[in-house]
Amino acid sequence: PGYCAFYEECGRNPTVSGSLLPPIIPCLNYSHARALKGEHYQQLKKVSGSGPVTLWVALSVCSGDLMLSKAVLMRCPSCADNFAHLHCINTCSPNQTTTINVTRTMNITTLGIVKEAVVGYQAYLSTSFADKSFESCKNVRIPATGGYAIATMCGRYGSALCTAQRWYDFQGDSSNGLAPLDIDFRLIPEGVTEGIPDGVVPYAGRALGCNEMTPTGAEVCSCQDCQASCPVVPSPPPPAEPFTIGGVDGYLVLCVIFLCVLILAFLLFVLSTYLLRKEEGKDSEKGKGKGKGMDKNGNNVNERLIEPWEVTCTDKNSLATQEILGFVFQAWGTLIASHPLKVLLASAVVIAVFATGLMHIELTTDPVQLWSAPNSRARMEKDFHDKHFDPFFRTNQLILTAPGRPGHVYDSLLFGNSPLSFKDITDLQLSCMADYGAPVFPFLAVGGYENEGYTTAEALILTFSLNNYPRDNVKFKVALEWEQRFLDIVQEYQKSPGNPFTFAYMAERSLEDEINRTTAEDIPIFMISYAVIFVYIAVALGEYTSFSRILVDSKFLVGLGGILVVGCSVLASMGFYAWIGIPSSLIILQVVPFLVLAVGADNIFIFVLEYQRDARRPGEKREEQIGRVLGNVAPSMLLCSLSESVCFFLGALSTMPAVKSFALYAALAVLMDFVLQMTAFVAVLSLDARRQDGNRCELACCVTVKTTAPSKPSEGFLLPVMRKYYAPVLLHPVTRVIVMVVFIFMFISSIYLMFYVTVGLDQELAMPQGSYMLEYFKYLYAYFEVGVPTYFVTTKGFNFTSVTGMNATCSSVGCDPFSLTQKIQYATEYPDLSYMAIPANSWLDDFIDWLNPGSKCCRLYSVGPNKGKFCPASECEYQKHCVYTPTNGVLRPDMEQFNLFLPDFLGNRPDLQCPKGGLGAYDKAVITDESGEIIATRFMAYHTALTTSKEFTAALKIARELAHNITLSMRHQLIRLSSSSPSRVTYVFYEQYLTIVSEGLFNISLCLLPTFVVCCLLLGMDLRSGALNLLTIIMITVDTVGVMTLWGIDYNAVALINLVTAVGISVEFVSHMTRSFAMSIQPTHVERAKEATATMGSAVFAGVAMTNLPGIVVLAFAKAQLIQIFFFRLNLVITLLGMAHGLIFLPVLLSYFGESVSPTQTPPPHYPVRTPHH
Repeated sequence: PGYCAFYEECGRNPTVSGSLLPPIIPCLNYSHARALKGEHYQQLKKVSGSGPVTLWVALSVCSGDLMLSKAVLMRCPSCADNFAHLHCINTCSPNQTTTINVTRTMNITTLGIVKEAVVGYQAYLSTSFADKSFESCKNVRIPATGGYAIATMCGRYGSALCTAQRWYDFQGDSSNGLAPLDIDFRLIPEGVTEGIPDGVVPYAGRALGCNEMTPTGAEVCSCQDCQASCPVVPSPPPPAEPFTIGGVDGYLVLCVIFLCVLILAFLLFVLSTYLLRKEEGKDSEKGKGKGKGMDKNGNNVNERLIEPWEVTCTDKNSLATQEILGFVFQAWGTLIASHPLKVLLASAVVIAVFATGLMHIELTTDPVQLWSAPNSRARMEKDFHDKHFDPFFRTNQLILTAPGRPGHVYDSLLFGNSPLSFKDITDLQLSCMADYGAPVFPFLAVGGYENEGYTTAEALILTFSLNNYPRDNVKFKVALEWEQRFLDIVQEYQKSPGNPFTFAYMAERSLEDEINRTTAEDIPIFMISYAVIFVYIAVALGEYTSFSRILVDSKFLVGLGGILVVGCSVLASMGFYAWIGIPSSLIILQVVPFLVLAVGADNIFIFVLEYQRDARRPGEKREEQIGRVLGNVAPSMLLCSLSESVCFFLGALSTMPAVKSFALYAALAVLMDFVLQMTAFVAVLSLDARRQDGNRCELACCVTVKTTAPSKPSEGFLLPVMRKYYAPVLLHPVTRVIVMVVFIFMFISSIYLMFYVTVGLDQELAMPQGSYMLEYFKYLYAYFEVGVPTYFVTTKGFNFTSVTGMNATCSSVGCDPFSLTQKIQYATEYPDLSYMAIPANSWLDDFIDWLNPGSKCCRLYSVGPNKGKFCPASECEYQKHCVYTPTNGVLRPDMEQFNLFLPDFLGNRPDLQCPKGGLGAYDKAVITDESGEIIATRFMAYHTALTTSKEFTAALKIARELAHNITLSMRHQLIRLSSSSPSRVTYVFYEQYLTIVSEGLFNISLCLLPTFVVCCLLLGMDLRSGALNLLTIIMITVDTVGVMTLWGIDYNAVALINLVTAVGISVEFVSHMTRSFAMSIQPTHVERAKEATATMGSAVFAGVAMTNLPGIVVLAFAKAQLIQIFFFRLNLVITLLGMAHGLIFLPVLLSYFGESVSPTQTPPPHYPVRTPHH
């Protein structure tokens, strides 16, 4: 044998303090190597794997240093072998003096004897050996963290910046807590001799590749730990290219073509119609010369005679429908107007009965219950996870930065997440492990670094996790109180003048708190909005024929009655659903009153204005006049109210709870509003008419005025203006063509823009301006290096105890290359496509490593009362192993061993003796039933940093595809994706965006259907009028989505509710006009359109547009961004587009394509016909 450089133990190294292991150093001793035999030889083989040894006293040092590191590297046998090979060559080689050079010694006194001890030496390695050893180890994973083991062995450089030289330098640094002395590793390229001491030859032994078997027969490393072992996996397909035609946006090309076709078709229609009418005019002139238009007696006939065969079935149905509806409502109105006080009393009793249900009202504020259907996949997965693994922790966070202050390089022991990082040996003396034994992930502890350069981080992230409980659990309230106190302390510290940090913070309750706070703060804004609407209605309903009759002709009490009718209908709806247990929400309180007010105000204006414009017939009582007026307008009110109510009832088929409850509340509220208008409001108008006929003042009924009312009914200001100016200009031939072209262009443009509307709702928009959560989101996106965690959960039925089952799940040596955890690891190699950043941790891999004798973790008591039972490594370092490793290195416990030792693994706290213990990391990751069968397990991975709804939704979609792929490969429908991060709205919330487009199309289509059906039925099967009515409403809805794209309004559940509302409001703008046109008896389409525009258009403008707009403008001053965007902006768009289509486009459309006047509507010649105003 050769010569040794040091021999025996000289005691502790006095220059090393705070070491994790006793820093025992050898004595300087140049002497011949000694041959080992017996127990010492077996100990060496266990540590280094092969080769003779001379220094038996060095074995304790050699094994102590190596066993802890080998526990981490043993997943890859060739790596572990290379690692042991290197250190045993330095420490235990019989030719030690040929590879090392002692550089530092010092005298140490042990037991009164002074000895010269080695405290530093140089180790010379060839670069070929060093690089290949490093290559074999650099990809070995730590299953508990998903990170690389090399990151725990390269100091501040982490895995990304680690090199062979840095790897060896850290191992030789005595300040790392493991090395007992300083080793200066010199990596020498082949052929270089300069700087090498005489007699020293750089060690150039053979290092194994990670895809090679070890000399003892251990299998090659797995794909997860060794890229060279990976099978050829095709790259995932890139994202689909945008749809193009000839290199141009395909949707744009198609829309341009469609636009040109429509405009060309319309212009051809106009031209052909013009030519046809010109020919008809010539024929008419010829007919006059031939005596046509004269009866057999030679008398002039001004009206064309209607032949019986010209009256179609549709005409008869239309006439019968209008006569029946008019008769019924006239009789009803007369009856109600004759007994106003009784009707009001009965209405009040009914409303009171309904409203008492409000005592049982339940407001839903939990986002999960609002936006996720109970039977949705994400909701069921969350319920499954919470049932078996407990609800997710409640997360409270602080993100601290110190801008403007000098930075410091933090060069501590294995900084970050590592089973080795149990103690920080710097001056901070902090533990790098959580108190409960789980690892602390560096990417969750610090932020603002690049390439795993954790020591250059700009932010420190402090996370306080609380146990979570169901909302009805008393401990849930305790958690809320803790979080409130946490917020109070943080906010108080933030205001402290001595605070050296800038920071952002949040608590689990913060999102809900801020939403509720801003809702409460914005209630006055809504109240002001409703007050403005009330003042407008009260003022606009008055007639004001003379100054002396202002208090007589005003309609303050009528307006108040109309507002009360709307309020009572909302109360009745909320009370009824509270009775039957359907919860309400804040969005219902905000939207439904606004919707019903828009609908109700329109009907009020139509009714009151028609009454004011009507002249009482000779001998007709006031009650009979009210009944007759109601008979004229109530069918139109019924058409709109019934359309909207059925629309919303069908909208309740939505699977989204918030949309469903909104639709139900809105449907009943609209229906109740119509019923109360037909009863209570008719009674109020009857009482007001009685007061007005008696010339009594409003609010002072005992005071009368002498000025009599004018004999001619008042038309107000708006009707004459629209009849004399607006309608003629709008329906001028040139204007009509321009209007059609412009609105066709708007419609096609909006169809194009629909393809580019942003789907989702970013979390920041739910917060009010100035909220501390906005600052938190800013810090979160700036400093968090990874996204939310996601769990891959298995259900009951998969046999983990079989070799096949273990191989199909694990990712260490001997596992299937396409196992569960391996497939997740493949996904992380393409983070831009998969949105997966960190591979899944694996309790099974760590369990197998824990069982491996090389880890020193699983031992059995050999004597005493616990003989044969599990003994922690901290107590039983030299006891019997639980299992023995096969010669191929692939350890797989049998079913008995698996079931026996799994509970011990899950309850074993990791420590220096056993870094693979499962307590903390996995104790809740495996759920078994009473028989010990595994019924649920979870594997946690991390997404990339996600910031937008689009990214969250895409991540969910890809993760589900990955889970489905894993399920198929395991041949069991067992793997499914559970909910994600407990600290943010995640899968349960974002799942809606996977289907919200189809969900929206379904809901809006259901809402559009009744507008067509009801219109056709109430107009006597007038299909054309129903179709034009439907087309206009569709155009309003499509144009609304187009403007949403232009104005940056995202499409989400809140927007969907507003779009459903848009359909309802559009009915008000459109259906009244359509019925007025259909009922008109003017001879030509243009004249009928003019009449409808002047009479009904003026009422719609005053009742819908001018009622909504003042209230909407007030909402612009709300603090909540949600209200500003989805209530102010979106409702403003809906109202303006509805007004434009209802008062501009629809009259022109009807003038071109409306149904011709029915022969049954031609006025009989024996009495003068009064032009209807409806």
